Amino acid sequence: MHFLGIEIGHGGTRAVALDLESSVIRAEAWVPHDWIEGLPAGYREQDPAQWIDAVDRAVRQCLSALEGHKDRVAAIGVAGPQRGLVLLDEANRIIRPAKLAGDVSVKKQADEIARAFGGAPGLIELAGQAPGVESAAAECLWLKQHEPYHFQRAASLLTAQDFIAYWLTGERATEPGSASGTGLLDIRTRKWSAELLDFIDPQLASLLPPIGAPDQPRGLLRPALAREWGISELVQVGAGSAAPMLAALAAGCVTNGTVAVELGSAGVIVGVGDSPVIDYRGEITPLCNATGTWLGLATTTNAAVAPEVLRRHYGWTAEQFEAMVASVSPGADGLLLLPYFTGESIPRLPDGTGVLHGITPENFTPAHMARAAAEGVALGLGYAMSRLRDLGFDPPEIRLLGPGVSSPVTRQLLADVFGAPVVPVSSRQGAAVGAAMQAAVAFFHESGESLGFEEIASYLVVGDLASRCEPDPQAHEMYQEMMSRQQYLVDTLHPAGFL
Repeated sequence: MHFLGIEIGHGGTRAVALDLESSVIRAEAWVPHDWIEGLPAGYREQDPAQWIDAVDRAVRQCLSALEGHKDRVAAIGVAGPQRGLVLLDEANRIIRPAKLAGDVSVKKQADEIARAFGGAPGLIELAGQAPGVESAAAECLWLKQHEPYHFQRAASLLTAQDFIAYWLTGERATEPGSASGTGLLDIRTRKWSAELLDFIDPQLASLLPPIGAPDQPRGLLRPALAREWGISELVQVGAGSAAPMLAALAAGCVTNGTVAVELGSAGVIVGVGDSPVIDYRGEITPLCNATGTWLGLATTTNAAVAPEVLRRHYGWTAEQFEAMVASVSPGADGLLLLPYFTGESIPRLPDGTGVLHGITPENFTPAHMARAAAEGVALGLGYAMSRLRDLGFDPPEIRLLGPGVSSPVTRQLLADVFGAPVVPVSSRQGAAVGAAMQAAVAFFHESGESLGFEEIASYLVVGDLASRCEPDPQAHEMYQEMMSRQQYLVDTLHPAGFL
């Protein structure tokens, strides 16, 4: 029996076909996306119509690779970016492009919402989280103030994954994980926050979809689409969720206290809790999970940017960059990079810039720069892990997934920074696999068979013990000191306007 998983990402759409019986990916496809060019500074937008085209092409490629086994497809799951609001009018037409992560055009509106509720502490008290510049809450207020005609035309507001699920089924709905990423949800109750909605606009509640359970199917695939793809009209579509939630599922992190790190276009660290993970300092984002529990999440947006800047500058391949990192001893002989080439989420530096500290004649070399870039990224994730520990997380190991963990140098560096063993997992495709797993649980639930999230994770997700890395105690102690130095620089430079 096959389950398709779809992930709408910034750079493209990925589709995988998961063979549940043999626990392998039978087919995989990827179709790239384009950004809208010529926008003002601070804008990052894509046309949601291209997501439909990309999903269609990626699914067709997967089904073609399955050859005579298309009839074994039972369900489809969809993952989407944590930010990506789609506006539809009464005729289901897309009203405007979707703003994605990195778009800071709504910062003024995020600040306005915060002031209205007593700042971040008041918002956290109200709804468990403080919606910021990456939230749909701020975007809705921005639309109302800057594009009132578009806002008034809107008949429905959907996340990217809910938009694709609507195209697949004709059913408008969401689930707590996707809803919590909008900044409009009360994390504790898993319901839309009436106070936030009313503040933005009294009509906003009528534009949002109902919230369903994550282990229930969204509906059946549209018959016309099933015929076009040559699969059964009884194929179900799962509830779907945002990529971080489904990546955690793909990593096998479904029980209380487990932690996963994904290294891709960004660095994402998530901890699973059986109660809301509320951070009153506002650094760890509390979310609802795609499995019915809760998550504490942090994203380091420069995880891929900083190494890429170095590779591009020196003309290195990924392998050459890794060799440079490995050629220098831990600590880079005192060279420390604050890798905030673009706005950062943790620490909160929306207008961040990079800082190179501790330069000497001996360490001002390309290899030291590479080591400092890799360590700067790892220290950012290490700081996020320290904040999860402050909130009660103490995992015996940390699971790794994503393309960035294929490097043994990176894995050892993360183990040394975290002070905990790290182990890559078998589901390297991340959220797309998690979407297929969630769809499988919903399928069996609907069929009356018992298959829970813990069971499917224990069955499908296997740690690569040969690639497991144990932390070096001395290196961990040194990195703790470097992390303190990094945070001191942030705390000193940022308030003064230099970071």
